[in-house]
Amino acid sequence: MVDRGVLLKSGRGMYTYIDAEITEHHSLAVASQRVEHGVICLLSALQFHGIGTQAPFEVWVAIDVHARRPNLDVLSLRPVYMSGLALTVGIETHAIEGTPVQIFNPAKTIVDCFKYRHKIGLDVTLEALRESWESRRCSMDELWEYSKICRMSKVMRPYLECLS
Repeated sequence: MVDRGVLLKSGRGMYTYIDAEITEHHSLAVASQRVEHGVICLLSALQFHGIGTQAPFEVWVAIDVHARRPNLDVLSLRPVYMSGLALTVGIETHAIEGTPVQIFNPAKTIVDCFKYRHKIGLDVTLEALRESWESRRCSMDELWEYSKICRMSKVMRPYLECLS
């Protein structure tokens, strides 16, 4: 089918129809297919939910601490290691180009931004918190619940008090 021009080889073991509609979130669909148990997180999740102004050049994926680092030949991937409830709560499944993609919801993503603020920057984290609060994408209760699960309640308390 590749020789006949019906399919295009887009990676090892991955093929795409020549006339397929490629969306702006195509890289998330590819990452989801390549990293089976991964969850789209941090900057990639913020971009998907339309929070903030960040446009990451890599796909941020949360994987289990005991999982081996994924090797992707097609995509720039930034793995973030999580475990327990921090990896399993707050997941939404969205269909992107017909592929089910697991993505953390906005509240869990913001809490993760606080947890990994040294990797992504405090300015990005505060911008995401402010914008999600103003646009009512998450509630104070959701943020507080996820902050307790991710052990970020002491860090986030002053910022949440300023919002309320």
